[in-house]
Amino acid sequence: MSMKVQHDIVIVGAGLAGMRAAIAAAEKSNKLSIAIIAKTYPIRCHSVCAEGGTAAVLREDDSFDLHAWDTIKGSDFLADQDAVEFFVREMPKEILRLDNWGCPWSRREDGRIAQRAFGGHSVNRTVFAADRTGFHEVHTLYERMLMYDNVERYNEYFMTNLVIEDGTVKGVSAIELKTGELVFFEAKAVILATGGAGRLYGFTTYSYQVTGDGMAIAYRCGVPLKDMEFFQFHPTGLVPSGILISEAARGEGGHLKNKLGERFMAKYAPKMMEIAPRDIVARAMWREILEGRGFESEHGPYIALDLTHLGEEKINERLPLIRDAAIKFVGIDPVEEPIPVRPVAHYTMGGIHTNMWTETPIKGLYAAGEVACVSIHGANRLGSNSTAECLVFGRVAGERAAEYAMNAKDNHIPDSFVKEEETRIYDKLLGHSGDESPYQIKRELNETMDKNVWIFRDEKGLKEAVKKIRELKERYKNVEVRDTSKRFNMDLQSTIEIGYMLDLAEVVATGALLRTESRGAHYRIDYPYRDDKNWLKHTLAYYTSEGPVFDYTPVKITKWQPVERKY
Repeated sequence: MSMKVQHDIVIVGAGLAGMRAAIAAAEKSNKLSIAIIAKTYPIRCHSVCAEGGTAAVLREDDSFDLHAWDTIKGSDFLADQDAVEFFVREMPKEILRLDNWGCPWSRREDGRIAQRAFGGHSVNRTVFAADRTGFHEVHTLYERMLMYDNVERYNEYFMTNLVIEDGTVKGVSAIELKTGELVFFEAKAVILATGGAGRLYGFTTYSYQVTGDGMAIAYRCGVPLKDMEFFQFHPTGLVPSGILISEAARGEGGHLKNKLGERFMAKYAPKMMEIAPRDIVARAMWREILEGRGFESEHGPYIALDLTHLGEEKINERLPLIRDAAIKFVGIDPVEEPIPVRPVAHYTMGGIHTNMWTETPIKGLYAAGEVACVSIHGANRLGSNSTAECLVFGRVAGERAAEYAMNAKDNHIPDSFVKEEETRIYDKLLGHSGDESPYQIKRELNETMDKNVWIFRDEKGLKEAVKKIRELKERYKNVEVRDTSKRFNMDLQSTIEIGYMLDLAEVVATGALLRTESRGAHYRIDYPYRDDKNWLKHTLAYYTSEGPVFDYTPVKITKWQPVERKY
């Protein structure tokens, strides 16, 4: 039997953005009852996989305007400049706050916080903790969050729906994985912090849990998704697993080489070489591979990432995790020989449409971190701006939700919604017999995305992708969940997640088909140039049962006019 639980604020997702929001809300008032629910444990969130660092202006050789300009130019001018200006000014406070809370930042000789070079940044502004930055940030926030008695954790609860009535959020429904029962969380405010959607792709740096749940649920409930066609491909995924080889490896001086031994980035970004923005480096690598200058292996072509000239001492101090991963997963010690890498799906620039205060068009519903699209990343995110985004906008969401909840009246979830949700999950999904396997559908989805919605796109491939995704959605109506038990039913959870991914993939592919230009990470072979006259605007996708309906909204420009991007 399902039950109802009441809280003032419900946060879904316990990564960097979710935990930062919980702390911010708890600091606003100790009278607020705050729930943080997630399908994993907080320290098992995907944020622990962030390696390279977190960008912030800390030194006199840097400035807020320079960080803002780098971010806006990196975004190919699709970022909203008012949000970027706010973001860069707030960031240093977050670094110092985490320092006070015990985050073990790497230090310079003089004891100050160290900063390293990162792609697209004009100066060294990436703060780091060796190459395990996300791991240490997560643990710091988790320990801090435990200090607040009014934050209640619901670990291993899987969100299935939002309750929205008259344009206002009333709560969230979730399956308690341990029992398989539905729990309905009545709330005055809800913050979505469920991360990106990277598992749409097969070759990806994402953990298996990153299936775009929050994005898909908000979208189905009428909240528009913004700029979903912009998907980041990180230049260096380990071959064959796709495990992230941090940009820090290049920031610390690593070289990319083709099979002729050339540092080919000289052709594509003569000034910044390997630390040009990610879209530029990934395209350069893919071009080298397509033109036959990649290395061949049983797992397909790759490019060599050479760290050997850095020396063992520097690699052990600055890149211990990278050395570890290369030895464990491919049997290569980067001290001795280059690491095999190729571009890999890595980050969702798009997401739930919010303003710079993390507010969605639904009253009381907020979104922060990778699930949201503010947009500070525009068409291409700069490395080390995403952990930063989680901290700044996680805090903003927590504070805004707290202020809203303190003045809102209690919400109640109608019994009719409870009944509908129970029927949908237990009768229509769990009790449904069909002849389709959700895993086969997911495999075909991954293959389609890897083939047709990858780094280089064109009309033919994108049309094929949209057609294939629609066919998969049709087949999905006939899936069977083989495991009919209730406790820890991973079969049921995976099936629901695959449904979310199909909806999102349709938005990504259709948005990419409609955007007839190349901007940032979205590169159309048939439209190779950026078209500011027609396309200097954000995409908004709205859900209908027939598929997404698209609208567009202007980019906020404060003082930086679009110019050609050169590095």
